[in-house]
Amino acid sequence: MLSSTSLLHSHATSFGFKEVSEEEKSRLVGHVFSNVASNYDLMNDLMSGGLHRLWKDRLVSKLNPFPGMKHLDVAGGTGDVAFRILETINSMKRRAIQDSLNDSLHEETRIFICDINPNMLSVGKKRALERGLGEDKSLTWVEGDAEALSFEDNSMDGYTIAFGIRNVTHIEKVLAEAYRVLKPGGRFLCLELSHVEVPLFKDLYDLYSFSVIPALGELVAGDRASYQYLVESIRRFPPQEKFASMIADAGFQKVEYESLVGGVVAIHSGLKF
Repeated sequence: MLSSTSLLHSHATSFGFKEVSEEEKSRLVGHVFSNVASNYDLMNDLMSGGLHRLWKDRLVSKLNPFPGMKHLDVAGGTGDVAFRILETINSMKRRAIQDSLNDSLHEETRIFICDINPNMLSVGKKRALERGLGEDKSLTWVEGDAEALSFEDNSMDGYTIAFGIRNVTHIEKVLAEAYRVLKPGGRFLCLELSHVEVPLFKDLYDLYSFSVIPALGELVAGDRASYQYLVESIRRFPPQEKFASMIADAGFQKVEYESLVGGVVAIHSGLKF
């Protein structure tokens, strides 16, 4: 058990509803995602009724991917968002293959999938192989920390993070790093579970979250604790307006957000100028 003194000296933060040290949060979150990696896609389908697929489609449509772009997808270990971006670009190239005047078609697209958890990256690489993308040079898998990225300043056209930022220790550091690696004109996009404001719907959503999701985790994945953390972490994440102000404070302009399914999720965006 951590004492209040040890929390004070190591800086306290939240892991779900618990107060823990920053070092302990990193360890605990890593343990959660190592546990859930093998059932990650199945549980996302069960918990959202498959809606997470539509939410990710919406995220990528807002990105407006283009051939030759350099893109960074953070906390994207399973490849869900990266595959969508690459498929969108490949579809554009197929449609425009007759247009020899379009020089961007000949530029190399690079999509970097960065995740701190090697188990999640392993799932993504396996899925890439299953999709016939195992040898695709457009995809690069990187084990890395969203709070301290290894990429150069002004090197990316786009940055996405889906269902990842609420698990980090310092949201401000993640946003600062996103701003640093984006080129001027680059777009930041974040898809995250958020806050439901409609009273009756909020009550039903809370009942579903705290009663059904942990039970599903125990039944399907044999892991109630990780999914209990999931629903608690959503409640500790900043509301939509507050998170938008944090994005603006990081230097982004034209910050906006779209709430989906009454606020169950939100997509936040910003531009670097």
